[in-house]
Amino acid sequence: MRSAAALRWVTVGALVVGACGIGLLWAGGVKFPVAVPPGIVILLVGAVFVAAAPWWWVPVVGAVLGAFVTVGFLLSPTGLDNLTGHAGVTVMVGQVVQLTGVLGALVFGVLATRARYVTAVRR
Repeated sequence: MRSAAALRWVTVGALVVGACGIGLLWAGGVKFPVAVPPGIVILLVGAVFVAAAPWWWVPVVGAVLGAFVTVGFLLSPTGLDNLTGHAGVTVMVGQVVQLTGVLGALVFGVLATRARYVTAVRR
């Protein structure tokens, strides 16, 4: 998968997967500071932006969002407990899905940005 377009779409999909993971965390009873978990909104808006914006650097937004959520997980006092199942199976699965999505967005966002940069420089 070397195509810049394919890497970009994988980044978009990874952001959506991350948002789904947050939805599972919410469904599993994790409390959020507002009615709708802000991470869902942030990741979905980021996915739409990465999918729709025309500039070569846009996939880096997916990478930054992935890094942001990953750092949030690492700093959260309940992150590792969620991952190990102490808060229940739904929360554990949600945490795994979220991390899979945001780490995918981080990796593929960087790869897509690099591929799009190389394509833009060659033009």
